[in-house]
Amino acid sequence: MSNVTSDRVQQERTVERIITGQAVSDGAGVKINRVLTQNLQRRLDPFLMLDNFGSDQASDYLAGFPSHPHRGFETVTYMLEGRMRHRDSSGNEGLLTNGGVQWMTTGRGVIHSEMPEQEEGMMSGFQLWLNLPAKDKMRDPWYRDFNGDEVPVFSTENGARVKVIAGSSHGVDGAVQREVTEPIYIDVDLPAGASFSQALPEGHNAFIFAYRGAVRVGDKDVASGKMAILANTAGADGVNVHATDASRFILVAGKPLNEPIAQYGPFVMNTQAEVFAAVEDFRAGKLGEESVI
Repeated sequence: MSNVTSDRVQQERTVERIITGQAVSDGAGVKINRVLTQNLQRRLDPFLMLDNFGSDQASDYLAGFPSHPHRGFETVTYMLEGRMRHRDSSGNEGLLTNGGVQWMTTGRGVIHSEMPEQEEGMMSGFQLWLNLPAKDKMRDPWYRDFNGDEVPVFSTENGARVKVIAGSSHGVDGAVQREVTEPIYIDVDLPAGASFSQALPEGHNAFIFAYRGAVRVGDKDVASGKMAILANTAGADGVNVHATDASRFILVAGKPLNEPIAQYGPFVMNTQAEVFAAVEDFRAGKLGEESVI
């Protein structure tokens, strides 16, 4: 919570469109608001999916996400409230709790489970899928848990409190850095009437998701539970966000890969042949050691 530098924005991005998520069921029946869907993958390259989960009804989340495979991308799970246990075929295990982040590079293949360690109360958070470049899709898997107090946080003069999960904001480096996709992922808690500015590279695709209260970007209101895709305006160097109510939102941006996307469920590769190979490897038990879980 030390002094920070200002992210001055000379030409701000505007809102291109507002997205309403889709209510879906995933895992063993967990209810989710899928905000970034498959038809937005090209527009929001390198991001493949964003799920927002949140319920105080145990029946909505207790079944969890039993063992399932992944190949070819990264998963970023950000827990706002609740307790979720991760186990995977590489031997990793971790407990994700309030404010914590789990970053997993699936690479050539991981089989993992994510199961609640609570039987009542609120469970809420996000899971973001970040694509890997073709050259890294078959790399070794990687995993890291960050407790809530391990994610850098700073405050601005006008009262914004910002958690920096990836990239950097106002001179503060986030918990994770990535060279190729250069993701920025921040969570901003903004008092009513306050504003927050974030510098963004011109080439990055970017979006905001408001999950508590409402915010305003330019002349567009972004209601709670809505995603605003930010326009890729030539010359724009960032975004200004104004809180119409006491608000919380995530801001996510990344450098597009501009590579083909071939997806079949939990496998995201560059060609259909690579996807078929992933399915065959999974069926043959070569994707990960299923016996670990």
